[in-house]
Amino acid sequence: MKLPLPPFTFETAKQKVQLAEDIWNTKDPEKVILGYSMNTEWRNRSEFLNGRNEIKDFLKLKWQKELEYKLKKELWSFHENRIAVRFEYEYRDINQNWFRAYGNENWEFDNNGLMTKRYASINDLPISEIERKIK
Repeated sequence: MKLPLPPFTFETAKQKVQLAEDIWNTKDPEKVILGYSMNTEWRNRSEFLNGRNEIKDFLKLKWQKELEYKLKKELWSFHENRIAVRFEYEYRDINQNWFRAYGNENWEFDNNGLMTKRYASINDLPISEIERKIK
């Protein structure tokens, strides 16, 4: 399968979003970082990260704290080498408390289709286990 490259069309932008959702749901930092450039820049909530190694370390810690993580992404907008998505994910913490996180991401890609910038704004909502929607 040929990976979607910029400039994106509606179909290739949707494909890129679905590929991101699928790979994040593996919860495997080694696989996830392969979609990012070596010097990628991130803002995740209030954290600023640079490069694959920082992101890999961040993701390892994330999925040690966010158990039973399940993510859903949706294409919001796209233009040339940029994509905006909305997302929600659910997880439980080590104390068995459930959360749903909502957010938006702005992505920028290089010509090889690797993400060079990811800016994420995220809010968490405590939920009960019976309120879960994403399984």
